[in-house]
Amino acid sequence: MPNLRKMLGNVQSEECRSLMRLMETQSKKTLADWAVAYAKAHYLPVFEAACPGERRLAETVAACEAYGKGQTSLNELKSLLREAAQVARALADRPVAQAAARAVSVACSTVQTPTNALGYLFYGAAAIAYSQAGLDRTAEEYEELAAVEFQRAYASLQKACIPDEPHPAKLHWNC
Repeated sequence: MPNLRKMLGNVQSEECRSLMRLMETQSKKTLADWAVAYAKAHYLPVFEAACPGERRLAETVAACEAYGKGQTSLNELKSLLREAAQVARALADRPVAQAAARAVSVACSTVQTPTNALGYLFYGAAAIAYSQAGLDRTAEEYEELAAVEFQRAYASLQKACIPDEPHPAKLHWNC
């Protein structure tokens, strides 16, 4: 088995740069709601297939959805976000499960840190690539799958965007 990366994708790629430009036009709430919904639809199922019966990430996603609707506070959510990160750390020997768990955990933390709306996709790209192709492919094959995942995420964010968003998030990319 080749040495697997925890994250896939290239921040300098056109797919990634396009996502960043689009994210800069959206509010923190729009980014958080989209990230949670996208992770729930695409990465949570990968995690649940790898870890049947483990409900903590699904509970965190549900709590983030409730937060997005104003039904809970950020303080109530913080312990669940920490626990979700711990779930991911505990899966070091299971690359598919860990990548999916990290993707979901980081997507959920977008409610606090809007730039995580990009960061979680790198873990998600690894989760999708490793779950689809297995764990014995070349780095080039994984990067191709990652590029496709970033394109899919871009298309999804385009659909979720608020045209002429009056209060775009102030994003400072550290990459």
